[in-house]
Amino acid sequence: MSKAILIALVLGIGAGMYIPESWSAFLDASSSYMLLILLFCVGIDTGVHREVFVQIRRMGLRILVIPLGVVLGSLAGGALCAMLLQGDVMEGIAITSGLGWYSLSGILMTEAGNPAGGAISFLSNVFREVFTFLLVPILARRNVYVAIAPAGATAMDTTLPLLSKYTDSQTAILAFISGVLCTLAVPVLVPFFCI
Repeated sequence: MSKAILIALVLGIGAGMYIPESWSAFLDASSSYMLLILLFCVGIDTGVHREVFVQIRRMGLRILVIPLGVVLGSLAGGALCAMLLQGDVMEGIAITSGLGWYSLSGILMTEAGNPAGGAISFLSNVFREVFTFLLVPILARRNVYVAIAPAGATAMDTTLPLLSKYTDSQTAILAFISGVLCTLAVPVLVPFFCI
């Protein structure tokens, strides 16, 4: 499946080079509706397995471990990359604190007076989402919880159908919760580390 995703992405990029820009509004709306349909299907699959909700209730606060790990791992990765590239550590952390939400993180950094950091943040978080599509099928074979980590904030929307496909209903719900919490963290973390 990861090969099919990569091929679809490359074909999409190729097609995007030849499609008129006037189609972009139609394509944006279409992809939004397709995403809603995918989320609806994931919801049906989750609703069919009612025991999942009982298991999640039993987990209690332990449900926060995954999103906390995703956030801390992302921030540590940003700091490490900045040190390896001999860049500003706070800027590295700000870039990765986008947690995959590329459309917001780049804007927040640019508005904080760092347009170059905004561009890097945008690209970094786009690549995070692309790599998530490639890595989830591989990581899910080893550990379903680890497969949630690369998704970051996108675990609640664009990468949720993929996580649902390669894991199980309980993991899909954990991924969704992790994605929601990561999404809520982005508008707080990016401006905080841009200071």
